[in-house]
Amino acid sequence: MKLDIRYANHAEDMKHYDTAHLRSHFLFDRVFVPGEISLCYTHVDRVVFGGACPVDRELRLEGGKEFGGGVFLDRRELGIICIAGNGFVSGDGQKYPMKKGDGLYIGKGVRDVVFSAADPSKPPKFYLASSPAHAAYPAVFIPIEKANPRRLGDAATVNVRTIYQYVHPAVCQSCQLVMGMTVLEEGSVWNTMPCHTHERRMEVYFYFDMKKEQVVFHLHGQPGETRHIVLQNEEAVISPSWSIHAGVGTGSYTFIWAMAGENQTFDDMDAVTTAELR
Repeated sequence: MKLDIRYANHAEDMKHYDTAHLRSHFLFDRVFVPGEISLCYTHVDRVVFGGACPVDRELRLEGGKEFGGGVFLDRRELGIICIAGNGFVSGDGQKYPMKKGDGLYIGKGVRDVVFSAADPSKPPKFYLASSPAHAAYPAVFIPIEKANPRRLGDAATVNVRTIYQYVHPAVCQSCQLVMGMTVLEEGSVWNTMPCHTHERRMEVYFYFDMKKEQVVFHLHGQPGETRHIVLQNEEAVISPSWSIHAGVGTGSYTFIWAMAGENQTFDDMDAVTTAELR
């Protein structure tokens, strides 16, 4: 298991970053590595995110000094969404078959989390997000049919999309992790505009289902001092609580969002009008 550690950044510091510095602090571009678990630990609310891509052997989540103990979920909770292939996730021996679009919540205290492939020639890709947890809640398997859908947007503003809430109070209990997947319709490219911030929660965006020639321009920074980070397929970006987090693609795409912080209220947002953006 490989771990990339990122420290928190002040909004005032970000104003002086060039493209290379922005990408080195906020972009995580090695989410899926065949045969490995590849994770990023951000000190922004101590969220861990990344991917597990088992091929011909099982992959286990490991603890260690970075997590304060030998068990990864000793004081954490975990959300998982399968974005490709078919495979299995087990938690302390309870095995869950997963296909694209299926999700799983695993609570604090589970000691052994294992990922495996159903067919090594078509390895699955499991996207992971984890936050600190103060209580233990039961594991919940969440196929996309049991996720909570919210259809938003309009063709006139090219942002017709369906938000599927997986780890969310409407679906299952968790301590602070909130996680879901947003699917844009063909012809829609904006994921959130007008945009917003939420000072009480950070967020990580993971973009996928993009064609090779496509990119997403992820908008970053404070409303009056914005920057953009260009993302390719299957890359993730850290969005601190002080930052907007909107994006526009050169074609339709799907993204997984994961949040942690003070509350789990999905609509707790501070709206920013387009007239305020600079």
